[in-house]
Amino acid sequence: MTESTSLPRRAAVLGSPIRHSLSPVLHRAAYAELGLTHWSYDAFEIDEAALPGFVGDLDASWAGLSLTMPLKRAIRPLLDEIGQVARDVDAVNTVVCTADGRRVGENTDVPGLVAALRERGVRRVESAAVLGAGATATSALAAVREVTDGQVRVYVRGEERAREMRAAGERLGVAVEVRPWADAAEALRAPLVVATTPKGAVDHLATEVPAGPGVLFDVVYDPWPTALAGAWGHAGGPVVGGLDLLVHQAVLQVELMTGRPGPLAVMRAAGEAALTGRR
Repeated sequence: MTESTSLPRRAAVLGSPIRHSLSPVLHRAAYAELGLTHWSYDAFEIDEAALPGFVGDLDASWAGLSLTMPLKRAIRPLLDEIGQVARDVDAVNTVVCTADGRRVGENTDVPGLVAALRERGVRRVESAAVLGAGATATSALAAVREVTDGQVRVYVRGEERAREMRAAGERLGVAVEVRPWADAAEALRAPLVVATTPKGAVDHLATEVPAGPGVLFDVVYDPWPTALAGAWGHAGGPVVGGLDLLVHQAVLQVELMTGRPGPLAVMRAAGEAALTGRR
């Protein structure tokens, strides 16, 4: 949608919990840089039960929504259209409200992951490993297929999660081998390791980092560095962090909602400053 009027425009991030979200900081920094003084971006504590009512009350002033857990799948029945990437990974993290009143679901996590890797020089690897399951892990699979044709091992807890990740691999055309969580330490020997778990979940692996490791992409951004990321960097391995992902996917959201390219450097600086202020 192209910015063409000075009427008030609204956007927001929804999720539960939401207090930790850096999205308002990033999007507001983008609006200020782009001169969009009539745009606002807020955060709302919304769970799955409250989501239909919130979406149903959106009026013509709304440009879009960012979605975090647990809403990335719950939003689907409320949309008029879902983009290909979002369909591929079965997760919507962005809703664009069009001028004709439609609500279109997109996924900027996948291209954000790819952009963050490429920014750090990761273009091709022989194979990869993913720690965790769920929507973020599925997005990681979709991103990893852009940088490797090799096998991808996914480490999960429980057979239900194992089935979900096998199905995601088949849907995405990724050669997935699902491994038990008890064997997660072996993942650290892969050329590319993507940790998609919540904070603290892989701290115990910090003592297992091999000498001369490959690339680690840890999607956590607060606290940073995580225990695993700190140990990885100490061992000399390149580390891509959760803020890298958050900023790159937010840049794409800004463009989808405003029609203007998101200012990457400005948004990253705003995110870094906000995180420093939390410490």
